[in-house]
Amino acid sequence: MGSMEEKLDEQLLILYASQTGNAMDAAERLGREAERRGCPSVSVLSIDEFQPSDLPNKEAVIFVVSTTGQGDNPDSMKGFWRFLLQKNLTRDWLKGVHYAVFGLGDSSYQKYNFVAKKLDKRLSDLGAMAIIERGLGDDQHPSGYEGALDPWMSALWNMLYLKNHKLLPNGSEFVAPDATLIDQPRVRIIYHDAEEGVPPLSTSTDLKYLETQIEMARSMTPGKFSGKNRPDCFLKMTKNHLLSRADSGKDVRHLEFEAVSSSIDYEVGDVLEVLPGQNPAAVDAFIQRCNLNPESYITVQPRDKENHGFLNPSLFPVKLKSFVELTMDVASASPKRYFFEVMSYFAIAEHEKERLQYFASPEGRDDLYKYNQKERRTVLEVLEDFPSVQMPFEWLVQLVPPLKTRAFSISSSHSAHPNQVHLTVSVVSWTTPYKRTRAGLCSSWLASLDPQQRVFIPAWFNKGSLPPPPPSLPLILVGPGTGCAPFHGFVEERALQSKKVPTAPVLFFFGCRNEKDDFLYKDFWLSHSEKNGVLSEDKGGGFYVAFSRDQPKKVYVQHKMRENSEKIWSLLTQGASVYVAGSANKMPSDVLSAFEEIVSKESGVPKEAALRWIRTLEKAGKYHVEAWS
Repeated sequence: MGSMEEKLDEQLLILYASQTGNAMDAAERLGREAERRGCPSVSVLSIDEFQPSDLPNKEAVIFVVSTTGQGDNPDSMKGFWRFLLQKNLTRDWLKGVHYAVFGLGDSSYQKYNFVAKKLDKRLSDLGAMAIIERGLGDDQHPSGYEGALDPWMSALWNMLYLKNHKLLPNGSEFVAPDATLIDQPRVRIIYHDAEEGVPPLSTSTDLKYLETQIEMARSMTPGKFSGKNRPDCFLKMTKNHLLSRADSGKDVRHLEFEAVSSSIDYEVGDVLEVLPGQNPAAVDAFIQRCNLNPESYITVQPRDKENHGFLNPSLFPVKLKSFVELTMDVASASPKRYFFEVMSYFAIAEHEKERLQYFASPEGRDDLYKYNQKERRTVLEVLEDFPSVQMPFEWLVQLVPPLKTRAFSISSSHSAHPNQVHLTVSVVSWTTPYKRTRAGLCSSWLASLDPQQRVFIPAWFNKGSLPPPPPSLPLILVGPGTGCAPFHGFVEERALQSKKVPTAPVLFFFGCRNEKDDFLYKDFWLSHSEKNGVLSEDKGGGFYVAFSRDQPKKVYVQHKMRENSEKIWSLLTQGASVYVAGSANKMPSDVLSAFEEIVSKESGVPKEAALRWIRTLEKAGKYHVEAWS
């Protein structure tokens, strides 16, 4: 076994694969802690910025990976994982490389921390040596993933020191004084004269101006946003229609938009991403609380010179207020733990400093989780709770959670509605442990829009995980609640196709609580299941709905599936594809179990064989799941 000393690269490399930003935060924290402990060289990178073929040359690599959906890799990790699975990599390809894996997951999901477990096994199969047993962070823990990260991290430093003194030359107990680490945020802000700003309206249209502003502001925050900064198009709402019963306690809407800038193009099963508008009063309150001048023009640049190539020299300065509105989530997302740590340095009142230091310490972790994440305290509320803190704008730009786009399954067929796109949106709201009402930023903003107003909505079109089916493919669709959204588009499209060519049967299983409260698109489904409709029994299809609360015993989509097991099996044997969409919690695994039982019962094979058969269906691209939490 080659000792660590012989390896080429004396650097501690931390690679993260993040979907929502938590793995990035955890990785950055590991990087800060390593620096604090005197590690001479630390590099923190998103896994897609790293060349996987370089892995054998690395001394020590720490992976921080989250699991998304049904045990899936985050998008940024897909290429890296494909590389690792290559057949030609030998059992000693990573000989002498030392690694550690920390996973972020949620134990209420069936495939809890699946990505971290798979990665750990694969690295070890390729000959790498684990520095420490993998750590598994759990969202269900009283203090979130940090409940597992803290003890794992302290064990990691001890083991790292034992394996290689050079990585921690001052010993595993050494910690640098905090003051030395707070002097430099990662970004710097340059103030400009108004004339240098994004060209004003007189020389361009409103939309061009807005597009440039969004692109400039979002490309100035390095590392925060994945994907494109320039919107694919702007949408204007033309219809906002309540689907659920008005006083049912649920608020589900059918929203229609048309493109106002460029023409739009998408397929059924695609996903629309929307950049939500923030409450103007909250943005103003944040700017005032932080003593900022909303009218000043700024560019934001990375402080470290190596990163300089990241910035486009053709950036126009943007107005500070626009920058906050378009990139900083000041009034819906909760700040991360490091925000409290940095705040403690800038607190003038002693009692505030003490409370913030306690929140940032391992002892205060559970209390911080209760105060912050459980209550979904916003950045603005936290700053208002600690009035003596005046944080420099550089630190705020770095630490305020980024304003993210929100993704929705498209519920229309482009062929049926040229230049339009429709969404089915459930307005998210909940009550915190201290009985405060909270609402989802994007869903409540969209629901509040009036089609009579001229509001331009920046939008991006992306492929989802439900590929558009050809008309000759039999379909089994399972979409309870707003999971029916993509299938509304599927049925619209197939109804159009059936006018020109023969189409294959479609079985659709829908579920909701009550027939009178939230039977979404009732008339639409029923009209298509009448004589010769694409969901009709005389066409070999069918529409089945489960009302979970309309009788003493709860009935869900999987019960309706079992009742129709012969029909399902008959379509599966004809080569049908299965599509499942809806809430990520238990539904996808319950539906999978129902399919297992049906295959086992109808074909007379044991459960294990039935599961293997369904796994083959998945591999062949005939079992698709789109689930959201």
